[in-house]
Parts: sequence; C-alpha cells; structure tokens
Amino acid sequence: MARQGKCHGGTCLQLDVAYLKARLASATHSESEPPEAGDQIAAAVLVPLVVRPHGLQVLLTKRTAHLNHHPGQISFPGGRIEADDVSPTAAALRETEEETGLAPALIELLGELPAFDTSTGFRISPVVGIVRPPFELTPDPFEVAEVFEVPLSFLLDRANHQRHEIVWRGRVRHYWAMPWGDYYIWGATAGIILSLAHALAPQA
Repeated sequence: MARQGKCHGGTCLQLDVAYLKARLASATHSESEPPEAGDQIAAAVLVPLVVRPHGLQVLLTKRTAHLNHHPGQISFPGGRIEADDVSPTAAALRETEEETGLAPALIELLGELPAFDTSTGFRISPVVGIVRPPFELTPDPFEVAEVFEVPLSFLLDRANHQRHEIVWRGRVRHYWAMPWGDYYIWGATAGIILSLAHALAPQA
C-alpha cells in the first residue's frame, strides 16, 4: 500500500502496514478509567483503517438515538462479547458485520490495542484492521444511523485532541473529544483513538 506521512512534534513517520503491525505489536498505552461498582462487561470493537488514495481513513458509526447504551454517539463498530465468541477479535468482527455489513474476509487484522475501561463498567478490547476498497456497507438501521470516515492524520494530530471535564453523579470526570465537522467524537471512542495515537507514535 502507499505510504502516508504523519508528523508528531517535528518527527515524521510513514504509516504503512509493516509499520502499523510493528507498533501495534508493542502497544502498551491505555487511557482508561476505573469502572463503577459492579462487574465489568466485556466488549470488543474494530478500529477499521480504510485505504484511500488520499490516505488512510478511520471508519466510524453514529449510533441511533433510541439505543439504551450511548444513543446518538460516535463509535467504532462492535459490542458485547458473547459466550460463543472464541475471542475478542471474533466478537469485534462479528459485531462489525452485523452493524455495517462489512465481511470479516475483507479485513486484514493488524493487532490489538490495550483494553479500555469505561466509567460505566465496560472493558473494551479494540482490534485494529485494514480495509481495502472496493466494499459495500449495509448498515443495520436499528443500531446504526450513519457510517462515515475521518482521516487518520486528523485523529493522530495532537492539536485536535481536546481535554474536557464534566460533573457526573457528583464527581468531576475528564474526557477527550475530537470534533470533526458536524461529528462530535468523544468518550471511549476518543480514548481509543488516543491509545492508537500513542501506539503509532515514533519511539524515542
């Protein structure tokens, strides 16, 4: 695949498949918060990197407004790990196909990011994969209101990472946000993107 350049603090890196695999294999960073009281709910998501002529894009979904968990929010395709899922990767691929229609055979797995613990009790296992066009998506209208892409270069740029705080249930909580046009990317999705940015950053 064509290389895509990206600079971090004046140091440029080349985002090709070999580089992505090597960096993800040694990923150690996790931007997590401890869950609330109660057992953690195991979940998995796919971080799909779409190969486009103008550079790698990150495929994201907008959840429908009527869902019980995180309605209307921007997310990666994924969901709970079911008893018959043999691994978090299997769960991420299954959920991705169910939500977007993207078949597992079209996804080249690159590696995993550290588990991300949310303040609402979910432990999310992010799996990173490459998707090469052509492909067709058939979003599940019950769960997915929209599927869209954001340039990976935008999401990796630290200038676009905003740190916010909110008082929730009597406690001050911090969260990351990365607004993109009309889309407000925040919470666990932004945290996983930040973890990806750390994983792909050049080694000192």
